[in-house]
Amino acid sequence: MKIKIFSIVLIFIIALSACEKLAFDKKIDGSNISTFNYLWEQVGQKYAFLEYKEVDWDSIYFVYRPMVDNEISEDSLFKVMATMLNELKDGHVNLISPFNLSRYDITMLGPVNIDTRLIKENYLFDDYYSTGGFVHTAIRNGDIAYIRYESFADSQITDYQLDYLMDKYENTKGMIIDIRQNGGGYAINVPILLSRFTHEDTKIYETQIKTSASEDGFSVLEDVYVKSKDKKKYKQKVAVLIDRGSYSASSFFAVSTYAYDNIFLVGDYTGGGLGLPNGGQLPNGWTYRFSITRTIAVDGKNYENGVKPDYYVILNPNAYNNGIDNVIEFAADKLLENNTK
Repeated sequence: MKIKIFSIVLIFIIALSACEKLAFDKKIDGSNISTFNYLWEQVGQKYAFLEYKEVDWDSIYFVYRPMVDNEISEDSLFKVMATMLNELKDGHVNLISPFNLSRYDITMLGPVNIDTRLIKENYLFDDYYSTGGFVHTAIRNGDIAYIRYESFADSQITDYQLDYLMDKYENTKGMIIDIRQNGGGYAINVPILLSRFTHEDTKIYETQIKTSASEDGFSVLEDVYVKSKDKKKYKQKVAVLIDRGSYSASSFFAVSTYAYDNIFLVGDYTGGGLGLPNGGQLPNGWTYRFSITRTIAVDGKNYENGVKPDYYVILNPNAYNNGIDNVIEFAADKLLENNTK
């Protein structure tokens, strides 16, 4: 079934959230123990990656439950529950209270693979263009378009912005889209951007929602497509630069490129984040969220722990000390190989 990206999934998630508030059991008291147990149960029933990440959630209970009684402070309870959630190693998992927000920092999982100052000083210089969320210029004597996209959250990409980029770099021999350390944002920007690199509707992955605690407790897989529009396209090959800080929407963008013969990935593995988060309210009034969907790439695999690059390239200290980003240089070399345009 062809669907607009995330539309059905998002509607279902919103419905789940509303139903949870309506169906909340009024008999559950707001004590520390009840609050802890409720959160543990919700994760066990609805978190999408327990089996994939080989997390024994029952064992986790026996580690953290003894740390909780009804006399410990709110701060202590928060720390115990937040530490328990961080066993999931998921940047989409949060515990939210009036005094704190728990988080898992995906960017700390791998080496630093970009230096933005180096890029500004030695690649963008002072005459770069800034078009919406895109910062861009031409490198390699004008043969390669370099586009730095720092966040998918920088408003929705417009047709005007993409038309401008397509026109400006129409005669280049290749394009680099740099989403290193791009922590995600608006998922709708993923298909909008990808639509400029295909002339036909393209299936980019499948998605399904966790519906029960059983290992196979998922909804039917839904195909997700990028719809080709009658807009200006880029006709040459594209290199997408990624690293462990490329998360959520950036991982969706990266994994979607597996469906494109004209796009390849360069850099480190992404940070993952291929599950859409949803949450609810705890008995004591705090709230939470965690990933309740999973994504299956066109090769049939789950890349929640990180989308694999086609070419694994890490920032070289020697190159860096000489003002060179060897990840950019590798991508540019690949784009220029056998290109006689």
